[in-house]
Amino acid sequence: MTIPMFIDTHSHLTFPDYDKEREDIIKRAFEAGLEYIINIGSGAGLEDNFKSLELAKKNDNIFSTIGFHPHDAGNMLRANPSQTDESRSSRPCSNNKLGDSLELIEKLAEDPKVVAVGEIGLDYHYISKEKDHEKLKKDQIECFCAQIALANKLRLPVIIHDREAHDDTVFTLRKNRAANWGGVMHCFSGSTVLAKRVLDLGYYISVTGAVTFKKKSEELQAVVKYVPVEKLLIETDCPFIAPEPYRGKRNEPAYVVEVAKKIAGIKKLSLEDVGRITSLNAKKLFHLKGEIPDAKIVYPIRNSLYLNITNKCTLACTFCPKRNATFEVKGHNLKLSREPDIEDIFRAMGDPKGFEEVVFCGFGEPTQRFEILKVIAKRLKEDGIKVRLNTDGLANLIHQRNVLPELKGLVDSISVSLNAHNADVYSKICPSKYKAEAFKEVCDFIKEAKRYIPSVTATVVTCPEVDVEVAKDLAEKELGVTLCVREYQDVG
Repeated sequence: MTIPMFIDTHSHLTFPDYDKEREDIIKRAFEAGLEYIINIGSGAGLEDNFKSLELAKKNDNIFSTIGFHPHDAGNMLRANPSQTDESRSSRPCSNNKLGDSLELIEKLAEDPKVVAVGEIGLDYHYISKEKDHEKLKKDQIECFCAQIALANKLRLPVIIHDREAHDDTVFTLRKNRAANWGGVMHCFSGSTVLAKRVLDLGYYISVTGAVTFKKKSEELQAVVKYVPVEKLLIETDCPFIAPEPYRGKRNEPAYVVEVAKKIAGIKKLSLEDVGRITSLNAKKLFHLKGEIPDAKIVYPIRNSLYLNITNKCTLACTFCPKRNATFEVKGHNLKLSREPDIEDIFRAMGDPKGFEEVVFCGFGEPTQRFEILKVIAKRLKEDGIKVRLNTDGLANLIHQRNVLPELKGLVDSISVSLNAHNADVYSKICPSKYKAEAFKEVCDFIKEAKRYIPSVTATVVTCPEVDVEVAKDLAEKELGVTLCVREYQDVG
């Protein structure tokens, strides 16, 4: 059985395209490895909201949204909502046309299967050449603002539709304080400049099968490369935008796996990494079960297995995610309730022989537990496992001796956080009790490490204060090692 790994965050399974085989398509989705599906209530008028919630209530792993697509703005402003069935005949209805409709879908939101308001937003694609296009734009904006207000009232995130209306969409979101409860820009179709504006709102960016297209997908692929994977969601927008190799066919939730595969290639992550991370993102945004993952002692990224043996740190780096009270790295929760002992670690590790290497690198400085580190490394080396240590380079200060000779034969490679191009910047962005002494100690540690460790690398993070080129010269010309540049705010 396929382990559930993916979440299609945007589908339209209540559209007529699926009437003849809806249950089969849902079955295929979960057989393909989907954990949840978010079905969108907007897109086909008021009636689709009721259909979407009904579908969600029949399926444990399907959730619904409520709302009105910008294409329906005119109808919502100028037509009374349908009162065709008994279940709605008793619902209150005012004289305000849009208010009537919003009141009806607000009632639907009382059901816990409703997790967002959307898709809502602006779409100028079809109206730009109409004689009354300015009036049509105002209709869309009015409907959009009213639904943002509803989302804020309900404390629900928003799913945003933006087509050829980037400036007005972002302006409307900001003006109406639509960042209060989170949101996602679905089916993202803009540039990295727009992506930054969306990220500045605190929103996620959702990617469709368009990223897999062989032509005209360069800009979207550049966006995927730019956006931290912790801010990405995946979707099908089915029945539209089927990915390669299904392009031209009717899309369905099972095909969201192809989107994840493409993102994995762009981000140089494994498919499992992308599934785990984007699913956690979706769970956090929509408050689904599993939004707080269990703490990990051992966690995989790509084809390496990482050991999180302590949360103690020597430094208080300004770029550390812990400053924002998060212990998440690539979809793993690394906040330990207690420091694990040796047997805890080996039980969690299992058989690591399928991985390229085992890495001491958790949410803390592994050399803080130097004696345990040596015992674990020795056992791994006896089993023929490659061992890497990621460290801040301050172990000799911590333990008041040169610890590097003790790592000879136990560690195959070591990555040392140089972090800056001089002592002043280091002290500013990586403060510690060691103050100005720390940067010189890191440099000395790197030079000394070459005597005992086969492969030594220095790293810096692209913080605004760091001159990467000067740091590269320092690493290569003075310290005699390669410099690895890590992107700012891209942990792991």
